[in-house]
Amino acid sequence: MKKIYIIHENAEWTVHLTNRLEELNLPYEEWHLDQGMVDLSDTPPEGIFYNRISASSHTRGHRFAPELTEAVLSWLDRHERKVLNGSRALRFEVSKVNQYMALNQHGIQTPKTIAAVGKKQIQMAAEQFKGKPFITKHNRAGKGLGVQLFHSLDSLNHYLESDEFEDSVDGITLLQEYIQAPEPYITRCEFIGGKFLYAVRVDTSDGFELCPADACRIDDMFCPAGVEANQKPKFEIIDGFNEPIIQKYEQFLSDSGIDIAGIEFIQNDEGDLFTYDVNTNTNYNSDAEQKAGVYGMLELAKFLGKELKKLP
Repeated sequence: MKKIYIIHENAEWTVHLTNRLEELNLPYEEWHLDQGMVDLSDTPPEGIFYNRISASSHTRGHRFAPELTEAVLSWLDRHERKVLNGSRALRFEVSKVNQYMALNQHGIQTPKTIAAVGKKQIQMAAEQFKGKPFITKHNRAGKGLGVQLFHSLDSLNHYLESDEFEDSVDGITLLQEYIQAPEPYITRCEFIGGKFLYAVRVDTSDGFELCPADACRIDDMFCPAGVEANQKPKFEIIDGFNEPIIQKYEQFLSDSGIDIAGIEFIQNDEGDLFTYDVNTNTNYNSDAEQKAGVYGMLELAKFLGKELKKLP
């Protein structure tokens, strides 16, 4: 029997999808790749395979999940299985450098970014911003890992020598120009089947921890998926969003072999748009979706069902 195979390492982020698959009576099986083995002489089962491995897997004790997944995806490719968010998508998920180079190649503007390995090199990279504010982030990130805002070299040096400094799991720290938005928010565009689904406005007043998932944990704290009655919601789906950047994003996704993704951008005071993150393991915020009447995981489950039916 052909199935939908879900490749992942975090059940909390996947249960919302499997609930929808069950709702639509679609056959599926989960491959939880926190650890395991691949018999390269064996033949994969028939079906379609959807990769949901996250760049932040190491924060959940699954340090080598991306590497194991890469082996599995190579095995699936060898046998010409249908893979959604395959090997190329995985390379983007685990490297923002790869993301930025591909985005630039498609005429999509990203913030000025310098990749550095070593504390001395991080300091040297910071000098190139010539006194302007900049942020640090991990190259293999997710969940806002390593994101810090600095207004001076002294504050960066203090951070580098403190216990708060945490190196990226791949050793690459990114230094990036700080884009000052006229209002404290960013925009995240969601795509399923390479096509635009909706855009969500994300309030950044509380910082850079922008994970939309209901079960997204950062430093053992939950992201604010809900709000008090008198507070503005952190996530709001934008009605009628139709920015020209959508066409560029769709072309980028098509050329990059990415089927499902969330892409984030920010605008400065002049209205210039800077794209800074591509999430191939995308999640959705239930409060925002319920208010707007659109459901990402439901649409994703429908898409997976259609892809399954296409198999001969």
